[in-house]
Amino acid sequence: MTHPGPDARIRYHRTDWLPLRTLILLRWMAIVGQSSALAVARLYLDFDLPMGLCLMTVAAAILVNLVTNNIFPRNKRLSETQSMALLLFDTLQLAVLLYFTGGLTNPFSLLLLAPVVVSASALDLRATVIIGAAAASCTTVIALFRVPLHTLSGQVFGIPKLFEFGFWLSILVGIAFLGLYARRISTEIHAMSDALLATQLALAREQKLTDLGGVVAAAAHELGTPLATIKLVSSELLDELRAHPSWYEDAVLIRDQADRCRDILRQMGKAGNDDLHLRRAPYSATIHEAAEPHAQRGKSLIFSFDSAGEEPTILRRPELIHGVRNLVQNAVDFAQKSVWIDGTWTADHLILRICDDGAGFAQQILPRIGDPFLRNKRDFPQTRPGYEGMGTGLFIAKTLLERTGAQLSFANGTDPFLNAEERPPRCGAIVEVVWPLAALRTDRGGVLGQNMALE
Repeated sequence: MTHPGPDARIRYHRTDWLPLRTLILLRWMAIVGQSSALAVARLYLDFDLPMGLCLMTVAAAILVNLVTNNIFPRNKRLSETQSMALLLFDTLQLAVLLYFTGGLTNPFSLLLLAPVVVSASALDLRATVIIGAAAASCTTVIALFRVPLHTLSGQVFGIPKLFEFGFWLSILVGIAFLGLYARRISTEIHAMSDALLATQLALAREQKLTDLGGVVAAAAHELGTPLATIKLVSSELLDELRAHPSWYEDAVLIRDQADRCRDILRQMGKAGNDDLHLRRAPYSATIHEAAEPHAQRGKSLIFSFDSAGEEPTILRRPELIHGVRNLVQNAVDFAQKSVWIDGTWTADHLILRICDDGAGFAQQILPRIGDPFLRNKRDFPQTRPGYEGMGTGLFIAKTLLERTGAQLSFANGTDPFLNAEERPPRCGAIVEVVWPLAALRTDRGGVLGQNMALE
């Protein structure tokens, strides 16, 4: 599902955005925690720790923080490789400290999960797998080899082997589960953020075009009278200057140039359809306008507007036009020959149904339509091998139309297992949009105000 323009080519990249100061701050917090734990264990709990080796391990973290803080600017954003290297150092530094302080009998060994979670939240899958594997390896090593905890009196502190095995297994499960969970949540948040940005850009572009059209229409309206005056005066001068050929030619040139200006403004005014008196339009005209850019793409657009009662006049909101345009584009992209656009209305609702004769939505994505970046190679029929959509177009359409009060539903027109002869004409995808009439309707009467004069 694509969206026209550069917004459709937005891709989700997670690298080159993790700030260095974030990792430095987290490491300072770890250093303070490690130093405090060592002090409490030595001074208050009377554990006989190899303090020299432990302090050297903490000093290594301090040195890395000082070096990175002085070499790189504070606003440095790390690449994936740089971030992975720093997180690997944090994992190894913590593992070495745990080795000197009892291994898995040290309850702080649970902190080996922290670098994995940070990586899953900020880096790509490759880096997360590497850091997760390093954390799992370090957990296994300190489970087998470590300096036992013992007090100054010589009492060895330990836990039953079964509990130690369970603690080792729980950390490995935690690495896998929390890593997958953090990555899943982070991926969805970033995908939604990127898709919302694409939606805002699309709406801003549509609004800009609409505003530009309003300026053109206003200019055409305001310049119409002076141009008509110039044409009238120049026509009168022609009769009086026939005896003076050079002056006569100048008067003809003035008249012709006035006609040219009128024609130019008339053509520009066709695009400038946001004049104050055209901010509302019949329902059918608005839908025709939205679908018009895709009318010459080799597929037949078949319109049908048939309901009892007077056709409502609605607001030509940019969100509505752009959203419907995206839905029509999606239908034209996948249609074989024809796209049906049916509009109906009742006393309370406006209904728009867009159908095509293509292969329809893939069954596995029907429940997820409207989510951004859902594309997978197996999600779409192989009849469109060059198709590069990622779900952004339908997400944008759904988001924009819901802002106008619409409710959207997606379905297929027929059973995908039927053969070609058994399928009805409208056998492809079906999108139905339903608006409360009160959300879009505008009375035909009422004063809209005068166009602003151009100075």
